[in-house]
Amino acid sequence: MKVGRYAVLLAARDSEFVEKVYGGYFNVFIAAFGEEGERWDLFRVVDDEFPDMSELYKYDGFVISGSPYDAYGNDYWILKLCFLLQTLDAMEKKVLGICFGHQVLCRSLGGKVGKACSGWDIGLRTVKVVKDLWVPSSLEELDEMPSSLSIIECHQDEVFEVPMGAQVVAFSEKTGVEMFVIGQHILGIQGHPEYTRNILYNIIDRLLDNNSIQEELGKDMQGFSEEKTEFQLFMKMDYLGYLMAFWNHQVSWSYSKPT
Repeated sequence: MKVGRYAVLLAARDSEFVEKVYGGYFNVFIAAFGEEGERWDLFRVVDDEFPDMSELYKYDGFVISGSPYDAYGNDYWILKLCFLLQTLDAMEKKVLGICFGHQVLCRSLGGKVGKACSGWDIGLRTVKVVKDLWVPSSLEELDEMPSSLSIIECHQDEVFEVPMGAQVVAFSEKTGVEMFVIGQHILGIQGHPEYTRNILYNIIDRLLDNNSIQEELGKDMQGFSEEKTEFQLFMKMDYLGYLMAFWNHQVSWSYSKPT
């Protein structure tokens, strides 16, 4: 039986908190997406650590993390990442982009990203699904796609226009493109399905400390997340179930234009 091999393309450096509590963001991703028996590799692309192009065929999929950097920036490593993502798309390798990863995927494949007109989006967000999914009957837990999902958000940039051939999966009151897909191999998610509540709280504290957000916004978002904790946990499990089905080729997408 073939053992799956995947890679995390880490676009952020480990915070002191995440290093202390989880041993680094890589472990956060493994906890969220990994399955027993799989092999996961780490490439710190933010520090110019990339997989060998001649080794890409050995991987079943890649996850691009969030980042404090702008996906529309021209840092050398970001441009190099864009080229890698174009290559993976041409190979039709499974690629999951999260937050910055969602945005840089979009940019790499011809879409448009930039600073969100509405400013920061931080906390628990309900996103509305505008896609119909066909799900095999063998997946009893995935009988039908819910009309909305909850996910932790923490971003001030967003996708303005998806690449040609991409389809929008979900949107929210704050963000027009919460999720998009291309074919059966590309999935971009603006939110953070891998985040825990304490990771979000720590990020809010750091943003407050360096005056990136106003104190009122930070307090509002912390309170909102606190009130929704149990609902978040339930919905997050459901959300990850759909991501895993996508990852393992168990979900096909069929588009219905929202009315």
